[in-house]
Amino acid sequence: MSENLIGYMDDQGNIIDTQSAGENCTATPIEYDNSEAALEIIRHSTAHLMAQAITELYPNSQFFVGPVVDEGFYYDFRVDEQIGENDLKAIEKKMKELIKKKYKIEKYEISKAEALKKFSKDDLKLKVMERIADDTVSIYKQGEFEDLCRGPHVPALRFLHNFKLTRVAGAYLGGDENSEMLTRIYGIAFADKESLKAYLTMMEEAKKRDHRKIGSEMELFMFNEESGAGLPFWMPKGAKLRYKLESILHKAHLTRGYEPVRGPEILKADMWRTSGHYACYGDNMYLTEIDGQEYGIKPMNCIGHIQIFKQTQKSYRDLPLRYYEYGVVHRHEKSGVLHGLLRVREFTQDDAHIFCTPEQIASEVIEVVEFVDAVMKLFNFDYTMEISTKPEKAIGDDDVWEMATQGLKDALNENNLPFTIDEGGGAFYGPKIDIKITDAIGRKWQCGTIQVDFNLPERFEVEYVDEDNTRKQPVMIHRAILGSFERFIGILTEHYAGEFPFFLAPTQVIFVPISESHVVYANMLKKKLLAEGIDSEVYDKNDSLNKRIRTAEKQRVPYVVVIGDEEVTNNTVAIRNRRTREQYNLTQDEFMVELTQQLQEGKI
Repeated sequence: MSENLIGYMDDQGNIIDTQSAGENCTATPIEYDNSEAALEIIRHSTAHLMAQAITELYPNSQFFVGPVVDEGFYYDFRVDEQIGENDLKAIEKKMKELIKKKYKIEKYEISKAEALKKFSKDDLKLKVMERIADDTVSIYKQGEFEDLCRGPHVPALRFLHNFKLTRVAGAYLGGDENSEMLTRIYGIAFADKESLKAYLTMMEEAKKRDHRKIGSEMELFMFNEESGAGLPFWMPKGAKLRYKLESILHKAHLTRGYEPVRGPEILKADMWRTSGHYACYGDNMYLTEIDGQEYGIKPMNCIGHIQIFKQTQKSYRDLPLRYYEYGVVHRHEKSGVLHGLLRVREFTQDDAHIFCTPEQIASEVIEVVEFVDAVMKLFNFDYTMEISTKPEKAIGDDDVWEMATQGLKDALNENNLPFTIDEGGGAFYGPKIDIKITDAIGRKWQCGTIQVDFNLPERFEVEYVDEDNTRKQPVMIHRAILGSFERFIGILTEHYAGEFPFFLAPTQVIFVPISESHVVYANMLKKKLLAEGIDSEVYDKNDSLNKRIRTAEKQRVPYVVVIGDEEVTNNTVAIRNRRTREQYNLTQDEFMVELTQQLQEGKI
């Protein structure tokens, strides 16, 4: 047996412990590397190592759950003392001491009744067992530490060297805002030092690029806790940036045959009951009462588009019919998951719904994928696609789901477009393609989505008249390219570190007149740029020239233009180009040509 072997994966994707695999095991071996399967084991095992270290440092601590997540792993626990970021190094040191003791990680099983008795004085363990339906539970033990766990784990602590505890947070017990607040510590782990070092370097760069920090420095957006958490305010510069992004998408939609529509932001609750949102998504909705009737603030735009489609009779000649809307939606996100623009309670989707025949699904999906490709290339994002299948909580028959899922697979396969499968990750009304982008520092983000839906058209009795004069039900494709403007702008801010491309920058040019006598010329140029759709500012405050130039450059503006006697006399400009790090002089006309050419780069 290889020294690096840590487990086996069976045909169903289940991971089996090395110690329980047996000599005749036919499952696929998992090596101690940075593959997804191996990292899940390494990180979960490291979470237990962290919990063991915390137990030794804080003897009265009690543990809830410690899963593997996208950003590594975490453990939720209760402790008598307050633990902060400064305590993480001591915990890491204890973890390294435990590794040197060469503890093996061993699994044993007992009945649930025995486990309830064993942990009868630990209310957090009892909470965990409320989630377990089986009559038998497994426990993993290393040294004196043990915890309820399905596993699997590495065979021994000596496999766990390359880790880092990243942050401390608070977390409500079981995610319930009405429950007590536990302490949560996050960490990351890899199979080798090089991967850990690369990750930590990326995280340091991510801190510098944090969109909340840059957004504040550039005065793009703000949050006001007095007004409510998760509700962003767009300041003038941020609103300009957002308008430019919206305008790019408006033109792109119109050239691709989409028609703009707009639905109300609140509808009677019965509409949401018919759609299935009330049953499957009700916990995320804001509900209110008007004139004795229950209403729901929309979490999605699809119902409004259905009503618009149904307003007039449609025939097969009208299909495909593409509606798009920058629809404001509200979702009841828990306060613990709110994060700048990346997770908010009010946001605007670049939403669209395509009504088509079943035969048109593949061609429409491919057109959307090509639309996605154009947008991602515009912003220099690489991306991958993932097909998500029927979730546990869903509406509609299995055969309808299978037809819709196969339609997505066929569309991608027939065009040789690679994809992966996320079993059970679909929307409650249909399967979907999720677009996952990679930013400038290698982080992955889920943004756009393409969803095929046979269910809502059936529930709302949506019909068109076919070629043979019979009434048929169209297919509804839900589609968003960005996901939401808020989230995408947050991602863009970090992707570019605030150095937005010229066509998107909220302020594209800053004029710095050397003295009062040069202000008139600077304002004339500002007016001329505005006529071409270019935003600029004049920095003529009573500060030194060097200070005004430094202030301008801190705004991450593409062009800083210095105006002096020579420029006024010769109708020229002295340019400091932040993107190319060059300084040069141009005539007014040459300057306008250069700027308008860069505006054209924002077309898709």
